[in-house]
Amino acid sequence: MSIPSMPEPSVQKLSQLKSELNDKIPPKILGRNLLIATWNIRAFGSLTRKWQTSSEDSPRRNLSSIQYIAEIISRFDVIALQEVKSNIRALRDTLKILGENWSFVLTDVNRGASGNDERMAYLFDTRRVKLSGLACELVVPNEWHGQIEQGQLISQFVRSPYAVSFKSESSTFILLTLHIKYGQSSDDRISELRAIAKWIKEWATNLNAFDQNLIALGDFNIDARGDLLEQTFLSEGLYIPPSLSDKKITRSIFDEEKYYDQIAWFKKGEKDHLSMTFSDGGNFDFVPTLWDADSETKLQFSYMLSDHYPLWAAFRL
Repeated sequence: MSIPSMPEPSVQKLSQLKSELNDKIPPKILGRNLLIATWNIRAFGSLTRKWQTSSEDSPRRNLSSIQYIAEIISRFDVIALQEVKSNIRALRDTLKILGENWSFVLTDVNRGASGNDERMAYLFDTRRVKLSGLACELVVPNEWHGQIEQGQLISQFVRSPYAVSFKSESSTFILLTLHIKYGQSSDDRISELRAIAKWIKEWATNLNAFDQNLIALGDFNIDARGDLLEQTFLSEGLYIPPSLSDKKITRSIFDEEKYYDQIAWFKKGEKDHLSMTFSDGGNFDFVPTLWDADSETKLQFSYMLSDHYPLWAAFRL
């Protein structure tokens, strides 16, 4: 059965979204800048192939939602996605909208209850970014079990952090995306965060000797600015630029105090362990443009778009 054309209300929202993105996200300039982003897209699995979903439809995500998601993603050169599910129907439809100049790489499904049937993925604009060879998941050395100070690490990471190397112009960089387990309380996350911080500090030190860049990004499930998890995360020398740690740069559509998502790298004193120069960063708040409060709750809307905002960083090449 053929699908009718996009209805006028969705066309208008898409037009408004494009205008907002033009105002809020820097334009891509060939050879001059690089735009990196991370986005936890809530339960990004299947979708209902209709422009508008009814109360009986499941999942709630529909074709209009995918158009909006693709438009947001298109503004970046490479974006790390968390909560991609085993069913990648929505991801495939997103890539079709993005077009032949976009590609992707993703993990297999994290099995088990705590893995939540999730994958992690990178989508990238092949006109601006190329794969440069490395793709790997981080695994805890056996010797570390029981040795990560407080909150002893006794198992592998629930969702293995996923690293992929890219090249843009003459700059080579490795992105490491992760989705820290949420657990029953913040204390449940301490050992994973400490182990990951220790792992990537050692790796970044080695990579820096070869003039390569390592950037960590994703959903760190950090509850609040200044809480124990943030201190754990920063204790090994990871650095979050002020424009991404500003209280105005919120992460959750439900709670302005949450500090879940991060883009960070290592800094020694005043010197970044990066050959690229950070220029700006922020989130993108899609709620005012896309949420129709008269027809759906914000919780319902979160399953159409997401409960997280995308977080982005721009670098000068």
